[in-house]
Amino acid sequence: MIRCYITDSIAMGGVPKLLDAVRRILELGVDWIQVREKHLEAGQLLDVTCRIIELARPASVKVLVNTRADVAMVAGADGLHLPGNSIPVKSWRAVVPENWLVGVSTHSAAEAVEAERAGAGYVLLSPVFRSLSKPGYGPPLGLNAFAAVAGKLRIPLLALGGVNSSNAASCVRAGAAGVAGISLFQG
Repeated sequence: MIRCYITDSIAMGGVPKLLDAVRRILELGVDWIQVREKHLEAGQLLDVTCRIIELARPASVKVLVNTRADVAMVAGADGLHLPGNSIPVKSWRAVVPENWLVGVSTHSAAEAVEAERAGAGYVLLSPVFRSLSKPGYGPPLGLNAFAAVAGKLRIPLLALGGVNSSNAASCVRAGAAGVAGISLFQG
């Protein structure tokens, strides 16, 4: 099962506390870290990303940068994560390293299928469960709808939104290749 920690330095109380959290989370055995620090300027994001990569490399954990391919390339990250309303994956594939992992956030079966068709290497689908951080994306999909989407994809599908330690296994049983989240790992 892929475990993807999505960073949030604001919720952690700043970058130093985020880096402490990354150290702890790496000890838990995450597989990917998605650096999602939308509030940081490019130089600050580059610094944070480089520091996270420095921590993650010894554990062979992949580091993906949300939205900012330029920062990801300069930092030496393993890939890019795109919001659903981003420039299409197909366009990014023409300019990013061939071996990069490029993923997309989706909120429906149609979006997930389109992301795969466009060249995504994985898809996050949310919200699977009720989530305070995802109220603008409609009601929770639930496990049956999630399973239906999983059955349509050949690439890894990760569950996001309301996923916690007590329901993560049910996501995997429904076809998830893994789970992603902020509070799932940050506590």
